[in-house]
Amino acid sequence: MKGQKGYVLIAKQPFSRLLQVVLRWQVLRHERQVLASLNDDALKDIGLSRADVEQESHRHFWEDPLRK
Repeated sequence: MKGQKGYVLIAKQPFSRLLQVVLRWQVLRHERQVLASLNDDALKDIGLSRADVEQESHRHFWEDPLRK
């Protein structure tokens, strides 16, 4: 039975990592939508231009700037 328990632990890890990646993609999509909804004054406050926002909003959801 020891081998069976080890097998279950190994099988769970890839799905856990996949779930983390998918959740991160959803967070990125939401953050980019919020960024695109900010007005020009708010963007100026955080040091971004409308062109910066356009560039970021056209990135693919899997393009994660924090990915290592």
